[in-house]
Amino acid sequence: MITAILLSLPLVSFLPVVSAHGWLGSVTVGTQTFVGNVPNASPTGTVIRQIDDVDPVKGASNAFLNCGQNAQLASDVAEANPGDTVAFTWVNGDDGPWVHNAGPMQTYMTSCGSQSCSSFDSSTASWFKIQEQGRITPGGDWAMSLMNTGAPANVTIPSNIAPGNYIIRHELIALQIAQTEGGAEFYPACVQLKVGGTGTGTPSEDELVQLPGAYSDTDPGILVDVYSNPDADYVFPGPAVAAFVSGNTTATSSPSAGASSATISSSAVASSSTASSASCKKRRDVVRPRTLSRVMKNLVPQ
Repeated sequence: MITAILLSLPLVSFLPVVSAHGWLGSVTVGTQTFVGNVPNASPTGTVIRQIDDVDPVKGASNAFLNCGQNAQLASDVAEANPGDTVAFTWVNGDDGPWVHNAGPMQTYMTSCGSQSCSSFDSSTASWFKIQEQGRITPGGDWAMSLMNTGAPANVTIPSNIAPGNYIIRHELIALQIAQTEGGAEFYPACVQLKVGGTGTGTPSEDELVQLPGAYSDTDPGILVDVYSNPDADYVFPGPAVAAFVSGNTTATSSPSAGASSATISSSAVASSSTASSASCKKRRDVVRPRTLSRVMKNLVPQ
């Protein structure tokens, strides 16, 4: 009895920590919704690359900055068109709404070339940025905070992008403990696409970056105290939004306090819900067990 009580105490104390972490629970591409696999669970068909832990990626040079904690290839590919909305719904470790509320959201894409992205190794891929979001208003809340209500983060596939096989990578950078080096928490997620259309837009060579490789732990947007001076301009880490991307003239890597044209909003929630209900691919019935961080796994007897 005493042993059981002692074992239960650390689990209780760590539950808020687990809930504070999270993963990409689902994504809607155009009108089709895909559910992500629970981290470290037996995988089923989806377009979201599965991670094995809800903990954040720590360190700008961490190999898992690419697509998330030990991310694995997904079996499926989503059909998409230029101008489609991609709605990323992030959840916490208990499958509730995302809880972090301070930090930017950034979106990258990479070409898988002639092969399907379901077999593409993204570890050496060259990425270009298509979107970035910071604070909604100068000194105000961050766009990330709107996901605390369960809203998705909506991103638009560039309307003029060349057709092909792409991975779209959505990234949340939680900055609540970023006042010290290594404190920033990275949450990347990768979704496999095949984009149609007749566009010709492509990034230039100098707009392509490696992930990891594009950031440093001392970048001003990564080593930063976002609470002491909320009115200060925020400097987005990484490259500028690629020049060919339409509708992102305000989204650059120069100091900015506002959100880009892909702003998450309550109206975006409504449109995403409509798209979800109109999905041409039935969502699976999914039972999501509570997920455990590496810390908690070490506390549970095997």
